[in-house]
Amino acid sequence: MFTLHRFHGGLHLDAHKEDSSFAPLATAPVPPRLIFPLQQRGGQNAQSVVRIGDHVHKGQVIARGDGPMNPPIHASSSGVVSAIEPRPLPHPSGLADLAIVIDTDGEDLAFETEAHPDYQRLAPDELRRIIFEAGIVGLGGAAFPTAVKTDPGHRAIDTLILNGAECEPYITCDDSLLRHFPREVLEGARILMRVLGVERCLLGIEDDMPEAIRALREIQETGEYQDIDVITVPALYPSGGEKQLIRILTGREVPTRGIPADAGVVCQNVGTAAAVYRAVVRGEPLIERIVTVTGEGIRNPGNWLTRIGTPIADLVRYSGGYSGAAERLILGGPMMGISLSSDALPLVKAANCVLVTGRGETTGPKQALPCIRCGACAEVCPVNLLPQQLYWYSRADNLRRVEEYHVTDCIECGCCDYVCPSHIPLVQYFRAAKSELVAKQRDRVKADRARERFEARQIRKEREKQERAEAAQRKKAALAKPDASEIQDAIARAKARKRLPDATPVTDGTSHESAPHQEPPRN
Repeated sequence: MFTLHRFHGGLHLDAHKEDSSFAPLATAPVPPRLIFPLQQRGGQNAQSVVRIGDHVHKGQVIARGDGPMNPPIHASSSGVVSAIEPRPLPHPSGLADLAIVIDTDGEDLAFETEAHPDYQRLAPDELRRIIFEAGIVGLGGAAFPTAVKTDPGHRAIDTLILNGAECEPYITCDDSLLRHFPREVLEGARILMRVLGVERCLLGIEDDMPEAIRALREIQETGEYQDIDVITVPALYPSGGEKQLIRILTGREVPTRGIPADAGVVCQNVGTAAAVYRAVVRGEPLIERIVTVTGEGIRNPGNWLTRIGTPIADLVRYSGGYSGAAERLILGGPMMGISLSSDALPLVKAANCVLVTGRGETTGPKQALPCIRCGACAEVCPVNLLPQQLYWYSRADNLRRVEEYHVTDCIECGCCDYVCPSHIPLVQYFRAAKSELVAKQRDRVKADRARERFEARQIRKEREKQERAEAAQRKKAALAKPDASEIQDAIARAKARKRLPDATPVTDGTSHESAPHQEPPRN
């Protein structure tokens, strides 16, 4: 019997998953136009490696970034690059940034890639390189580069956790993936285990996903994948949070400001595992994913295998379009998703759900009232923080106290917002405080580097000044006290002159001995 552990707080929420999970998985058509924002995780921008007018193939690299935190971006279908221009980002700010626009040609011609079905022969570093070149990032929402996450450095890792606990309401893309492609997920887990050098893998899945659980266990009943434990966990939000699932399955706590590797664990989404399988075994980069399209505002809710870069408007159209009840467009779920003002935005790698709510289906922003200090927010916080105190310090811009109360540990799950009777947008305050702390840290690092450069320059200038002074001193000493060799040379020249007989120069340029003096003859 596997022992499950409990995390603090959490919420039992209405799932609202039936409409999309009962519909069969469908493949979305390739849209006429694909859009690929160059800004990736953390605001880092990739650089385009194609030009306007270039014809590209499916799976071809169209942009590359600097360093391991910025994996390449691939074309998800063939076509012509029609623009490289600022386009609105799928972000709450709605700000624009550079994007590559591809007009598809209907051919869907694939770029030639290399498959490695015998991946057991490859070293972990080579597998990591393949994962990076395939552009794979975490598909659970954070979009953290998978190649980086599977390189824990000096940390000792003993467990891989696959996250199939799809806890947020409405979203069923992972459920659909596990029902239709369970073997790809399990084989992807094997590849990740080889990369990490671990022999233990725990696949956590919520107990309200019976068909997915059955699909996984039917494969294991044949005797395969016995090194992977499929474990059902209670459907409690946010059990799919990385730190919460680690706590549930292992009882371990990720330290404050730490990462799962500090607890000996690496956690990957089940969709990421399937993407790793396709990249390594089939040679397919990350160019498509399953996206849930649901809500009362959608005529035909369901899950779609969708190309990255597809405009949301096209995916809504494939789903029958908006219903008359459509009111609010959300990218993601109702708890952690972001409201969008336009459906012209593209689907990026981290996009797991397009939610269109109807009137009264979800509550939008309400007028915030003063905090009544009820403490409900602290009771439901899964990280065991004190949201009320964080709220006061955030409002007062007291970053020191906000940091002392561990705002950086907030996972922005929205539990505190959900239960707040005053409708205070607590997560909004905490997110802003974290951004300020990041900016402050960035400024501190920048100032430290500037100070180090200044100090190094001053040391160099002092050293050069000292060297010049020492050189001048040596020169002065040399002039005051001629060198012994120079004195010896001067003595030698003087002695040589004494040894030579007197000589009189002649006009013809030749040298003659002088004749003895004679008196003139007398008469």
